[in-house]
Formats: sequence, structure tokens, C-alpha cells
Amino acid sequence: MSLSTGEPAPDFTLYSDTMEAFSLSDHQGTPVLLLFFPGAFTSVCTTELNTVNNTRKDFGEEVQIAGIATDSPFVLSEFSEVNDLQFPLLSDHDAEVSAAYGAKYDRDFTDMELDRIAKRAAFVIDEEGTIRYAEVLENAGKLPDFDAIRETLATL
Repeated sequence: MSLSTGEPAPDFTLYSDTMEAFSLSDHQGTPVLLLFFPGAFTSVCTTELNTVNNTRKDFGEEVQIAGIATDSPFVLSEFSEVNDLQFPLLSDHDAEVSAAYGAKYDRDFTDMELDRIAKRAAFVIDEEGTIRYAEVLENAGKLPDFDAIRETLATL
């Protein structure tokens, strides 16, 4: 079950594409946009993260953006470098954070056993650590509602 607006965002610590620890609690006092995505180097994920990267200023200068996928930090490092991404990509290799946010495929989703893969999802977390926007997409071919995300961030 995914999280809803008004709920506290679960804290976590994951390693980034630069092999640095990233803890959500370290960003308290700053709005955070978490973008869960199924996999580096896939077409829709590349489009999503490049769209955010290329319109970064539209989300607000003070907003901390982070992408989260179950890929290894090594794959995420290459993906970030190839796409010149200006925000961290976090490795949720065991899919524990994806599960905590309700953004992980279930084992019974398909016969392919995608239960270690993140769903495409977006969460806006305010300065106090409360979820202000939550979107978990069942169709990995769709993009998050960037207009709604920007509107939510503008209210913080």
C-alpha cells in the first residue's frame, strides 16, 4: 500500500551514484522530491529524469531532488554521467525503501517476478518531513504529473 499525503515520510539512508550516503532526515528543513523509477537506461526512465534535469529550476532552487531505483550504484553512476544529471540517484538495491513507500512491484504482478523493481512514483516531502504529494503509477510507461508536482512545491 502506498503512502498518502499528510503522512510522515519514512526516513531512509541509501547510497548515491557517487557512493555517498543520502539520508532523508539530513534534508529536513528543505522540500524534497523523490522520484522512484524502474530502471536506468530504459526509455521512459531516461525521458523522465532528463525532463526533470532540464527543467530543474522550474521545481524550485531550494528543492532537493533525488531519483531512486533498485539498480546498483555503479549502474546509476554511469546513467547519471551519460545523462549529465544534476541531482543524486540513489540505489535501493534491496527494494526496501521502494516497499516502504508502496512503490515496489509485488511478486504476483507478472510471471517475471518483478518484486525487486521500483514502480514509477513521485513524492513531495515538505520541510517537516510530511508527504504533500504522492503518486504511484501502475503503468511504468507513464510519467508522473510534473505540473501537479510543481504546483505542490510552489505551495511550500
